[in-house]
Amino acid sequence: MQEKIKVGISNRHVHLTEEIYNKIFFSSLKKQKDLNQNGEFASEQVLTIKTEKSEISKVRVLGPFRNYNQVEISRSDAYKLGINPPVRKSGDLLNSEKITLIGEKGEVTLQNCCIISERHVHVNPQKAEELGVKDNQSVKISVGGDKACILFASIKISNNGFYELHIDTDDANAAGIKNGDEVEIII
Repeated sequence: MQEKIKVGISNRHVHLTEEIYNKIFFSSLKKQKDLNQNGEFASEQVLTIKTEKSEISKVRVLGPFRNYNQVEISRSDAYKLGINPPVRKSGDLLNSEKITLIGEKGEVTLQNCCIISERHVHVNPQKAEELGVKDNQSVKISVGGDKACILFASIKISNNGFYELHIDTDDANAAGIKNGDEVEIII
């Protein structure tokens, strides 16, 4: 089975617990814009991520608060920062990289919080049933154009899942894909 799916390109960003957020920010978490995944949003707040080698500023905090702290970066970001985070599913943070977060109020160094997010397809349970896929199932993504390629992604089923392929900026640049482009999912 093949069908079109839109692409959402994920730039570096941070998910925080309310406790850690309050340690590094004075202001309340304020929504800048809604994301396609229902109930999730990009906030107005940005911070700096720092390692012993380097730092990257203006990293967006996403909301709402989570029950874990997670920094998602690309492989290119990892090279700049001098770290080697694993490619993982969201929330799979065991033995991931440590990183320092610097906000307007202060800074905190967090162990096991930095990953490169694996490619994934968000779907809700109804769409998953329609496609005949299961959570964590691997699927192929066919990308056309000048840099045509096949990518592999995993299925991520959630009640708020908006049907969309999520890849990072490195994958998008390598395949010549822009945010909102359509590719084909092969199941």
